[in-house]
Amino acid sequence: MEPKLGYGWTEDKIPDLTGTTAIVTGANSGLGFVTAAQLAAHGASVTLAVRDAAKGTAAVERMRPRLPDADLTVRVLDLASLDSIAAFAAGFMADTGRLDLLVNNAGVMNLPQRRTADGFEMQFGTNHLGHFALTGRVLPLLVASPDARVVTLSSAVHRIGRMNFDDLMGAKRYRPWPAYGQSKLANLLFTSELQRRSAAAKLSLRAVAAHPGFALTNLQTAGPAMRGAKTTTRRSRLVAALTREFAQPAVWGALPTLYAATLPGLAGNSFVGPEGFGQQHGHPVPVTRSKRAQNTDDARRLWTESERLTGVTYAFA
Repeated sequence: MEPKLGYGWTEDKIPDLTGTTAIVTGANSGLGFVTAAQLAAHGASVTLAVRDAAKGTAAVERMRPRLPDADLTVRVLDLASLDSIAAFAAGFMADTGRLDLLVNNAGVMNLPQRRTADGFEMQFGTNHLGHFALTGRVLPLLVASPDARVVTLSSAVHRIGRMNFDDLMGAKRYRPWPAYGQSKLANLLFTSELQRRSAAAKLSLRAVAAHPGFALTNLQTAGPAMRGAKTTTRRSRLVAALTREFAQPAVWGALPTLYAATLPGLAGNSFVGPEGFGQQHGHPVPVTRSKRAQNTDDARRLWTESERLTGVTYAFA
């Protein structure tokens, strides 16, 4: 029977996930926290991949009263460091030996010009290259699973993004929002190319993407804080007020991710977001993406460049 892809989907429609092993990056707060908790509540064994082990442990402690028997593990992962990604993947593969679901959730937004440990522009390096490297590192486990899924979070802001292959790192000109848009466009191009390569290898692995709409998380304040802005400035007060007034809570913002991660029969390369006006609020449904996000030549070029930059190549076998 074909799944119903209509309106009204909520977390109570998540199927039984007993026996499923999942990784959620950035799971100590916001959308990642909600995603990890919901997956665990429905029976999945969930690894919270976080930069700060103490914050990850605190997140698990917040989940425990409602999920006393959940299988939750904390592992350190810094997506802005290729060494950290390699160490995380090696440890996970050695200790766990199975992976059915990878949720590439973590991200940074609207930052001042910063560099990762490997010299990449921070937003492109974390949001795209970090997750590209992570997915490639754990690919052997995903390929071995009979129905594995990779869910990568993009954003409606991908629509302002352009792939500047001549200056991916913003060395010639850097602007925070266009750099963020490029990284979110890269997430969608990565998803489509991962799905194409998986299908060409006749694998059951599915790559899908999601975006939360306008959701209340700490992303809205992280960028200004890194620029040294004070919460008492007029602009920051306005942003905070508008966010509180119009943003949907993280429990709603996480629904597109959960839909993309768990809906039976969802097609590879699907893109899931809120149903409402401008894809900003509401129940999750398959949504449209920009024409640039459908550019197969850019997707292939980005893949090749990502392999070169990260040193991670994918073995579809």
